[in-house]
Amino acid sequence: MSTLGIIGSGVMGTVIARLAVGNGIPVVMSNSRGPESLAGLVADLGPLATAGTVEQASRAGDLVVMALPVTDYRSVPAAPLRGRTLLDTSNYYPIRDGRIEELDSEKLTTSELIQQHFDGVHLVKAFSGILAHHITQLARPSGHPERSAVAIAGNDASAKTGASALIHTIGFDTVDVGSLADSWRIEPETTAYTWLYMADKDTAFEDRTEALGAPLPAAALRAALVNVERVRVADRTF
Repeated sequence: MSTLGIIGSGVMGTVIARLAVGNGIPVVMSNSRGPESLAGLVADLGPLATAGTVEQASRAGDLVVMALPVTDYRSVPAAPLRGRTLLDTSNYYPIRDGRIEELDSEKLTTSELIQQHFDGVHLVKAFSGILAHHITQLARPSGHPERSAVAIAGNDASAKTGASALIHTIGFDTVDVGSLADSWRIEPETTAYTWLYMADKDTAFEDRTEALGAPLPAAALRAALVNVERVRVADRTF
């Protein structure tokens, strides 16, 4: 697989980068602070990792991961990404992000809103319904009896195929929930959100970052997505 660009060097971006290099995929890491701020991280990730600008990461390969808060996507130039597939990991948390009218009114899903900025880019929502530390805990090789799946959504079938190939390589099966308009199924507070991966399904929200993960096979995730109920975005409490 070709080089993977990663925009965002926080927990999610780093977790995905670590799995990528661990499976032989070179990565170009980037953030808003510049390549020099990433020297320690790329040294830790090893020889398959390099640091670059956001534009360099955007042009690094056919697939790019954007692991940023939803309020920061407009800081990423669309032009270098045109024709590429962009994996969007973001979620809208009003308590953190402030109120966004287009999302609160449900005129658009989070990824539909982001897609408007990225004209000519094939957006695929991915890794948004699982906590970063559970990605680390649950990644398994193909054919493993405890292989888990993650949900993806997107408007372009070819882009979803490419995203699925990457996700498969780094340790997960995928379940396609449909278009970006359907991605509400994996947004915060739905029953298909992060609690599906918790060993203790009664884990309190404030304890989620320490919660032990449990495998979630594709069939179980698919069943959960069929039965998920829509949650009013404006009523979200986190």
